[in-house]
Amino acid sequence: MLSMDVHETYGLRRVINARGTFTPLGVSRSTEAVATETGAALRHFFHMGDLQDRAGRIIADRAGVEAAAVCHCAAAAITIACAAVMAGADPERVVRLPDTSGMKNRVVIQAGHLVNYGQPVDQAVRLSGAEVVVAGDDESCSREALETALDDAETVALLIVDSRLCKGAMVAPADAVSLARARAIPAIIDAAAQDLRMADVLSYGADLTIFSAQNYLAAPTVGLVLGKETPVTAFRAQETGIGRGMKASKEAIIGLLAAVRERGDEDLDAWRESKAAEAEAFAADLDGLNGIAAKTVPDPTEGPFRRVEAEIASAPSGRTAAEIAAELGKGDPAVFVYDADAPSGRLGFELMALSADERAFLLERIRELVEV
Repeated sequence: MLSMDVHETYGLRRVINARGTFTPLGVSRSTEAVATETGAALRHFFHMGDLQDRAGRIIADRAGVEAAAVCHCAAAAITIACAAVMAGADPERVVRLPDTSGMKNRVVIQAGHLVNYGQPVDQAVRLSGAEVVVAGDDESCSREALETALDDAETVALLIVDSRLCKGAMVAPADAVSLARARAIPAIIDAAAQDLRMADVLSYGADLTIFSAQNYLAAPTVGLVLGKETPVTAFRAQETGIGRGMKASKEAIIGLLAAVRERGDEDLDAWRESKAAEAEAFAADLDGLNGIAAKTVPDPTEGPFRRVEAEIASAPSGRTAAEIAAELGKGDPAVFVYDADAPSGRLGFELMALSADERAFLLERIRELVEV
């Protein structure tokens, strides 16, 4: 189970997170080594420019891209990236934002990519001073509709969101990047929770691609930006403007480097096999409970792991899936599961960060709720 020290000190409930890397639940849990290195950084001074430069070089080399930079979080990275494509590295323009007078300022996004991850993504764009131009509608965005939006003379960038929250039939990311490249328009991809698919997402060829280091990389809160040298240089230039309030701290950068090193040292094939076995065992145990049919399902965003899906048919307790999810969240420890499909009688479980004790506790709590 979770260590109780911090929770007891501040009077906080413990949390078992079977929902996924959600910001309202603290996103992820770092390893002991990452936590130790992060804490150690607090006891030292650094030249922050040197630290940023070094972090960018290490990350770029490992990812096989021209350049990389870090900022406070992925949401901040969207705002800074939009500022970068408008202002470039021009000092006068950098300090003038969000006043975009004399600059191209229209950022195109497909309607189905207007997600809300706790903040509407279009607000993150508008914070830079950019104007959001929506292509298509919630149901679909055709290639022609996207091309029409990109052809506007004031278009400065295309923003693509790669997330399970996207909806409708939209132009695929790789194709959308190609349309932007054909017009010499920078493409920005927000792939915040996709660090396990980093190589795939980077293969789309966007000018700037954004990841959230605190998701499956389990680093402190940091936004990663990878891409081409010129736009990444412009991204860094915003540190004297809009990006100043969105900077990464010394301890977050050092913790990130520790997490990147751990990822590089990990046997990912063995990790995948271990997580697959955990999911299969959990689904088998859950499937044995009265009124529940459980199975493993692929990650909806093509991550290299499986989730568990449980259909609550007719539990002896009479509780619905939504009621079970609500009850799980009331305890101490509070258990959170993926409940977006609860109205249809389904609950989802992401077990990536759970210990064996936590998985056992979750099963027992569900047993109590369906059988009483």
